Amino acid sequence: MMKKLTKEMEAYIIGEIQSFFLQERDEEIGELAAHQVFEFFKEKIGPLFYNQALSDAKIIVEQKMLSIEEDLYSLEKRIKL
Repeated sequence: MMKKLTKEMEAYIIGEIQSFFLQERDEEIGELAAHQVFEFFKEKIGPLFYNQALSDAKIIVEQKMLSIEEDLYSLEKRIKL
């Protein structure tokens, strides 16, 4: 579950969207329009990034677990019967 963004973080994102539109498209958009763009990305595209991040994290955790397993096996004492 995603933590809710703080008002400061959301305001920063809105400002960045407004700056992007001004710099890249030479288009000045208001706070409401920038908020709508933000909501669109958050709802429609955000989950794609979130799921990819989880997939990446899963791979890293699996690699670490394999490494730990190898380390544990290397610590085993050999018993001669």
